Amino acid sequence: MTRKLRAKMLVPALAGAAMTIAAAGSMAGAATAAHDAHANNKTGQRLELGVQPPAGGTISEAGSSLLYPLWNLWAPGYEAKYRNVTLQTAAGGSGKGISYAITGTIQIGASDAYLSSSDLQQDPNLENIPLAISAQEIFYNLSGVTDHLKLNGKILAEIYQGKIKKWNAVAIRRLNAGVKLPNIPIVALHRSDGSGDTFLFTTYLTDSTKTWAKTVGYNTSVTWPKGAHELAETGNSGMVAGCKTTPGCIAYIGISYQTQALGDGLTYAQLRNGTGQYVMPTSATIAAEAAGFVTKTPKTGAISMIDGRVKTGYPIINYEYAIVSKKQSSTGVAKTVRSVLEWAINPKDGNTQSYLSQVGFRPLPLKVANDSYDQILAIK
Repeated sequence: MTRKLRAKMLVPALAGAAMTIAAAGSMAGAATAAHDAHANNKTGQRLELGVQPPAGGTISEAGSSLLYPLWNLWAPGYEAKYRNVTLQTAAGGSGKGISYAITGTIQIGASDAYLSSSDLQQDPNLENIPLAISAQEIFYNLSGVTDHLKLNGKILAEIYQGKIKKWNAVAIRRLNAGVKLPNIPIVALHRSDGSGDTFLFTTYLTDSTKTWAKTVGYNTSVTWPKGAHELAETGNSGMVAGCKTTPGCIAYIGISYQTQALGDGLTYAQLRNGTGQYVMPTSATIAAEAAGFVTKTPKTGAISMIDGRVKTGYPIINYEYAIVSKKQSSTGVAKTVRSVLEWAINPKDGNTQSYLSQVGFRPLPLKVANDSYDQILAIK
């Protein structure tokens, strides 16, 4: 995957970076007639009507490293259409995307995880707005092993608990008959930063085994069990780099880094879904899993899409979220934020396969996209 990295990781100086919107207050009241029609149309095809023009200025987005490569594709695409806007992007992890949105350091936080009740207690005006559908893969570094090994939640939990210590352990060999597995230690990599990827992975483990559910659970940060041969890395890029240089590693990595990981000699696994099938992370299996959640997704967008027990569905998928406050610093800022997000979810703009396929993502179903649009309209 070719990505133009438009920004470095967030630094403390970002906290002092104010958003600049020229004449924002006076311009914001002039919503166009076309946009009024866009907002009021309830036919289910509202997103086809276009995108609200922005007030202009600079918008800051930061957070999820899984979503970061897509924002680096979206930013130049949006700026090419609306030249009076600068869209700054940065990574830092989903935890920072949420916390920065809470403090107002940025206008758009990026997260693989929906907001927790404690997040909403800090700021009841926050929304988690689905932007696209993503997936997570389990990669490993085993010289000479090119097979897509079969793994399941129970085995992964026991690896991360230090109970399964070597790649040729009986439990792994039973699932992978005919594969010559090396007698080397398993090095379990996990994220050191507050991470939506950790949220997704630990949710899968929690759903797979009661022991993990009782002792560790799921969150963007967890207390990892002692006893495993483990390493901590920052961001998805750190997980890829760490696994590349660590023979015997296993790592959970967002699908937007698949090309990089494969280029570094890593291989990804087949995972057991809730129907007992071992499934590869493909466009078709991700779409199959997502289809099972369309009617279940609430208008707020807050739902776990882990292991929905969908036949042929890949079990670790998620909505990628924009974390945004409904109350922005000015009406002009709000108008520009709405414009950016409308463009991102529009099936003729940011939600086209020309953008999403470059990072392995899937577009939002129309029902979910329209619910996202309703949340966007609440930003003032």
